[in-house]
Amino acid sequence: MIVAAVIVAAGSGQRLAAGIPKAMVALGDRPIVEWAVRAFSVHPDVASVLVVAPVDSVAAINDSVAGRAAVVAGGATRQESVDLGLAALSADSELVLVHDAARPLVSQHVISAVVAALRAGADAVIPVLPVVDTIKRVNGAAQVIGTVDRAELRIVQTPQGFRRDVLLAAHAGAKDRGVDDISDDAGLVEGIGRTVQTVPGDERTFKITTPYDLALANRLVAQ
Repeated sequence: MIVAAVIVAAGSGQRLAAGIPKAMVALGDRPIVEWAVRAFSVHPDVASVLVVAPVDSVAAINDSVAGRAAVVAGGATRQESVDLGLAALSADSELVLVHDAARPLVSQHVISAVVAALRAGADAVIPVLPVVDTIKRVNGAAQVIGTVDRAELRIVQTPQGFRRDVLLAAHAGAKDRGVDDISDDAGLVEGIGRTVQTVPGDERTFKITTPYDLALANRLVAQ
């Protein structure tokens, strides 16, 4: 079954406060998006890589990832950007990995685990980590109203993997329900009643959102 990766890099990166799209912010000696593309382009199970970029950064990102990935313009929301990425994939891609460019240090073993679960028959697969902190429910007055049992909670990472037909059906179903701005493709699959399988994630696959995250990522790549 042919695997394609869609790397979503269309975010503005406002919380990173870098003044440029997050995907083009330097991590070590190359832009964040290039790290993510390299992780998938060298993986033996991934046949093609497609980057969904901010409209005004398509040319710059295309120059950065030339020869390793195709680049298309994204939309106003992440959901729309994934839609555009799916539409641009080769028709023979049966399995799709949707990955956030903001998680540039994704490991090869996580990609392999997601693909293996799909090839074993799963409709959708997400890498997850256990929640280790105590979680409280708080009301609008900043008062604790309960403690959440963390035993069944998980932190979700990417790449999220899908049978292509299932993901297309999930996006179509979301449009039918008037859902147009969800940030989690697996949630759309849940919305059409399909089961989402989990595999172990990796702490290094954290999302770069703040300057602190970027500093931590730079420390890791420097090592």
